[in-house]
Amino acid sequence: MNNAAVIECQQLTKHYDDGGLHVDVLQAIDLQVNAGEQIAIVGRSGAGKSTFLHLLGGLDTPSTGKVLVKGQPISNLSQTKRGKLRNRYLGFVYQFHHLLPEFTALENVCMPLLIRGMSPSKAKIEAQHILDKLDMKARIQHKPAELSGGERQRVAMARALVTRPACVLADEPTGNLDKETAEQVFAAMLELNQELGTSLVIVTHDMDIAKRMQRIYSIQDKQLIDSVSNAL
Repeated sequence: MNNAAVIECQQLTKHYDDGGLHVDVLQAIDLQVNAGEQIAIVGRSGAGKSTFLHLLGGLDTPSTGKVLVKGQPISNLSQTKRGKLRNRYLGFVYQFHHLLPEFTALENVCMPLLIRGMSPSKAKIEAQHILDKLDMKARIQHKPAELSGGERQRVAMARALVTRPACVLADEPTGNLDKETAEQVFAAMLELNQELGTSLVIVTHDMDIAKRMQRIYSIQDKQLIDSVSNAL
């Protein structure tokens, strides 16, 4: 295990069995995500990109193989311990923001810090700082329904980054936005990501976004292929 690795998967395989139906999704995948590294995962719809991201983040369990986060195998952990590990080291951003509708932008971003045990007063300071960085200073007291799609996604990114995680896992984070808004939101996310020194693994259909990452992988025929040309 490389000490620089934030996340590593070894011979990761995922399949589903439903009655007599056996479906292979991913087969024998190896990947190492190092500190501060930026990786794009591309591939056709249904190739298993989101499944792979969920396995890396401990949101799903592999059929065989293992995932290590900061050197710790996560598949064998209890749900409680796995949740604590995710809260400590990982941030998640999805295509749909998954913000809590009854809470303000500030309160949504505070949530991971409060779960970690930080005092409400300190959590608010940290959350406001991240929201300011994402140009959301004037909107922190607005609830999700009062925000535009781009603003909601900035709040979701702030929530993912507020704990200063070792790695952010992003699943089509701009896929629900128009091109111009997507570019603005992604640029803000990338800038803050680099400022914090956080690794980034992003699943995307947008090759313009993928090409801005340090490495591009494609999922093809259940395998992970390290090649820009193969990803196109």
